[in-house]
Amino acid sequence: MKRPFSLLCLIAAASVTVPTVFAQTDSLRVGTAMPGTLAEGDAALYTVETSGDYFLFGEVDQISVDVVVRILGPDGAEVASFDGPARGPERFVRQLDGAGIYQIEVTPFEEESGDYEIELFRLEPVETRPDGLTDQLMSPYSTPDSPGAAVQVWRDGETVYSRAYGSANLAHGLDFATDTRTNIGSTSKQFTAFAIMLQADRGLLSLDDDIRTHIPELPEFDETITVRHLITHTSGLREFLNLLMMSGRRLDHGDWIGRDELIGIVQRQPKLQNAPGAEFNYNNTAFGLAAEIVERTSGQDFHEFMQDSVFGPLDMSGTMVRPSPEHIVPNSSEGYTPGSDGYRQIGDLGGAVGAGGMYSTVEDLQTWVQNYAQPHVGSADIFEEMMTPYVLTNGEETGYGYGLFVDEQRGLRRVHHGGADVAHRSMLVYYPEINAGVTVQSNHASFNAGVAFELAAAFFDDAMDPEEEEAESDFDPTSYAPENFDEFVGRYSLDPAPDFILTFTRDEGVFYTQATGQQQLEIVPTSATTFELVGVDASIEFLRNDDDEVDGLTLFQNGENHATRLDDEGSAPWEPTTEDLADFEGRFFSEELETFYTIVLQEESLVMQHRRLDDANLSPGEEDRFSGGGLSYTFERDRNGQVIGFYIANGRTRDVRFERVR
Repeated sequence: MKRPFSLLCLIAAASVTVPTVFAQTDSLRVGTAMPGTLAEGDAALYTVETSGDYFLFGEVDQISVDVVVRILGPDGAEVASFDGPARGPERFVRQLDGAGIYQIEVTPFEEESGDYEIELFRLEPVETRPDGLTDQLMSPYSTPDSPGAAVQVWRDGETVYSRAYGSANLAHGLDFATDTRTNIGSTSKQFTAFAIMLQADRGLLSLDDDIRTHIPELPEFDETITVRHLITHTSGLREFLNLLMMSGRRLDHGDWIGRDELIGIVQRQPKLQNAPGAEFNYNNTAFGLAAEIVERTSGQDFHEFMQDSVFGPLDMSGTMVRPSPEHIVPNSSEGYTPGSDGYRQIGDLGGAVGAGGMYSTVEDLQTWVQNYAQPHVGSADIFEEMMTPYVLTNGEETGYGYGLFVDEQRGLRRVHHGGADVAHRSMLVYYPEINAGVTVQSNHASFNAGVAFELAAAFFDDAMDPEEEEAESDFDPTSYAPENFDEFVGRYSLDPAPDFILTFTRDEGVFYTQATGQQQLEIVPTSATTFELVGVDASIEFLRNDDDEVDGLTLFQNGENHATRLDDEGSAPWEPTTEDLADFEGRFFSEELETFYTIVLQEESLVMQHRRLDDANLSPGEEDRFSGGGLSYTFERDRNGQVIGFYIANGRTRDVRFERVR
């Protein structure tokens, strides 16, 4: 089986140890399939040679062996790694920067052995024309037997590029088109925020209203949650999808979630995770409640309100809110995720209305964003407020307005939001200073919606600042003295999620980081204080205080995330004995989740068992703390030292208590 992948993790990637036994190195040629066999410990190496910046696209058919594919640069360093389904096609796609001989390494996952076939589909110079580059980047989704994608680019009211690729429905052989309705996931949040703003503009609510004014059955917490807190992700409420996953709901297998569950989930939350307005914590619960407030202040179901107040007046005939996964969406794409025996249909998330649950087309999304520039529905003041970053109680900006992320790209103000349902992917990005935008959609779970930013850079290059040279581009990693890393060695707790800890170590001249519940990853220096993660689009910058002591870091991945260094001086690492681990065995119940976890000792390791979740090995961290299965565990003892319960967290949802059943 593959390593579990969690959408909740801030860092999620495979760490591959290079085997010691290598097969013969072969040269790959476009269109020529090459069979191969792997035994335990083997690695097959293939080479491709480039004379400049090249686009590479290929596939390994995992006939009877689960493989990991790595691309190595001319200097032997890892450029990218791919570790998807256990059987079927393992695709690898990458832009190769610079001339040289690149290696493609194929290794068996864990101790597997068996047969495979590798084929290179494209190896060609990177296109300099934006439309040609788009076709290259979309090529993995362009065949009739693959889930597809669509792209729309516009500027000053004119469509610059519009094209669809691949299949919208594999079962019926339906092509993807630019008017194919696709689940846009969280890209929907801007529409929910806009609906709230419309109701405020109509005098039916205030952004500063206590949410209990409109939903009085919600619990009264110690501090007031306002409507504004909901649409800025600062409410302090638990994130309900993460919470339900803890309870054993298998969202990856289409488990049902009803909208009517949402209020009950909030009612069972014993206290807020943070003071309202004090912390940004991306939160689907809040936007679900926002849709409920729209319903209660309008007297209409949310999907009817959006049709009557937004989609109809804007002539967005291809857009609709799907009230539940049981409702039919005409002319829509089916979502697919790669599986061990081909693509799988899973369906949409339930209970997503307000946070997601919306279908649209790339054409309609262009119409929607053009309404930002020249409002036909709403007002310029509404959109400007939505595009203004919220300021936390400590004075820091969140980089998020009302349902929209706000930042810059090469000197241009950028407003955007992506979305991901179970298998659909979406991104909508708008550059207000040049009245231009890009939207991409796909029904392929492996689609990287962030490609919209790359396309924007190609189509709007004339309006953007020149690309900056990489920071300290003259820095030579080989000149970095390994012992200089010792001042960074230690553990750092992520401020928004204190139980998520990054641990940094070095093994002679190799440097590593390991996140709570995840595998160890190599990092490489890019300056005296900055490092990049190998094979992961993330980087680290270590920070010093006024006394020149390293007391924190910034993790750059999907934004900036600060972490504080933990004081480990004078304390030896916790290495529990088998006898120590036996203290944690038992059966535990969460009243909030209404579910049991069983902790057992197996082969000198603790294992968490649940009737609907996969068994998870728990790795020790600090004393009485463990991680595994995408969760962190903090155990609690009574005055006699007996373990009486624990708290679990998975990033967006934390401090969920389980009590030992005696």
